[in-house]
Amino acid sequence: MRLLRATLPLALLAGTAHAETYPDIPEPMIFDMVRPLGAKRGELEANVLAQTGSPFRASETEWAPEVEYAYANGHAVELELPFDGRRVAAYKLGLQSSLGASADGRSAHGLQYLGVYHRESGRYTNTLLYLAGHRMNERWSTMNMIGLDDIQPGGGEDSNALLLNHALFYDAKPGTVLGAELNVAGGAERSVKLSPQVHQQVSPSANLQFSIGVEKLREQRARPTAGLRVVREF
Repeated sequence: MRLLRATLPLALLAGTAHAETYPDIPEPMIFDMVRPLGAKRGELEANVLAQTGSPFRASETEWAPEVEYAYANGHAVELELPFDGRRVAAYKLGLQSSLGASADGRSAHGLQYLGVYHRESGRYTNTLLYLAGHRMNERWSTMNMIGLDDIQPGGGEDSNALLLNHALFYDAKPGTVLGAELNVAGGAERSVKLSPQVHQQVSPSANLQFSIGVEKLREQRARPTAGLRVVREF
């Protein structure tokens, strides 16, 4: 009986996550979501993101292939392999749950968990984010993510750091989305990145995303950055 009481609210939550109508909001390019909020069971996507501050030096390019799968209505999992040049730098697991929609289906929110094993240091870090999206009208929408990075109950230097990602989108025409993404990370990196971007649908199941922006890392000068994400849905 005690187990039933504990699991019943979660079961109801999983059911209502899909029962509501969720807004159609693009995913941020640089700090993407596991799946859009309100994803349907069986959705499968593979994508790869490449980023660099030195486009003429392949060894300084960071890239990450990943696979995303909605294992239940409103709930998804992703597996990602971040590379630093030609070397696998980490193993990453992502979990995401939709928590519901409101405002006649124009707003939605959810939670995202990220667990990363860093190969070089041997550390395992945990990140927890609250997601809130809103479609203002047919053209304008926004997705916001806020939470804590490197969560450690006992605390420690650079742990429990603020992580914020804000993205604003404009549907320019069918298949073309213009956006601007601002990412602020505390902790050891203490970085700020602004990434204007273009999302272009090239087929019903394929999407190309491109960005040119600027990034300021801890105790370093601001530098230009470029990014490319290739998305394929199945």
